[in-house]
Amino acid sequence: MPAIEFVTIEAADAAAAEAFYAAAFGTGNQVRVRASDEPSTGFRGFTMSLVVSQPATADSLIDSARDAGATVLKPAAKSLWGYGGAVQAPDGTIWTVASSAKKNTGPATRQIDSIVLQLGVAEVAASKKFYADRGLTVAKSYGSRYVEFATGPIALTLNKRSALAKTAGVPPEGTGSHRLVIGSDAGAFTDPDGFAWEAPTA
Repeated sequence: MPAIEFVTIEAADAAAAEAFYAAAFGTGNQVRVRASDEPSTGFRGFTMSLVVSQPATADSLIDSARDAGATVLKPAAKSLWGYGGAVQAPDGTIWTVASSAKKNTGPATRQIDSIVLQLGVAEVAASKKFYADRGLTVAKSYGSRYVEFATGPIALTLNKRSALAKTAGVPPEGTGSHRLVIGSDAGAFTDPDGFAWEAPTA
């Protein structure tokens, strides 16, 4: 079963981006950075999501991201599904931090339970078939609105681009590079929405 082992975020200033992620989230080797000057404007068509156990931990991570230079797009708040907020890193990547819990059960920690790569696509059903044909296992599927794949260390979801942008608190328009490369043993390819995958190197 193919797994996503890491994602590589492309940034104009790779050293600054690496310093930000170390200070803000501590995601280690699962989130990598490399330099790129490919043009990119507006919404890049994806968000990264950190899933945590309780609101206090979400607040802690959002606060550390803001202190490290992120812009708060959506302040953390309760919702129908739980608690969370969204920030934009200095390199332009949008991150959501969320918990299904609405109440704290203990002091805040820095513990991240899971990392989710959320792709905003033009046609969810078509992208679902594309990935299923490459061996990815569907974990959840809600018609043409949302699909989740079981991809190991980093989960993958497909969402309508407009819906994902709305959740992140930004307009859906954007052009140029996604500034993202997905590292997976699924192999090297580019999906219908222009997201690039590459095989991990030894």
